[in-house]
Amino acid sequence: MERSLDSNGRWRRKTVAFRVSEEEAKLLDDCVNLSGLTKQDYIMRRLLHREVVVQGNTRVYKALRNQMAGIYEELQRTKQESEISDEMLYTIQLIAETLNGLKGEQE
Repeated sequence: MERSLDSNGRWRRKTVAFRVSEEEAKLLDDCVNLSGLTKQDYIMRRLLHREVVVQGNTRVYKALRNQMAGIYEELQRTKQESEISDEMLYTIQLIAETLNGLKGEQE
């Protein structure tokens, strides 16, 4: 059994797993990439209602660039506003919030 210590020196021995749809998995991956955290840390913070603070780094900037490129392609493909998925709208909102937060760091 693989064991590891968390940041508080506690052994992490339990595994928690759940199933998601392809769309939910993509949205979760997008959120994780934009946060700059590991998937485990992101999920734990969200589940425990702790704040997710994005620290600007090359990984976050690359995720932002890639997300914006994907959104641009999808919007070019989309003919009508009604075709835009809730997942894409959520991702756009998350990108805007992340960019606003990063902008505040530079001031």
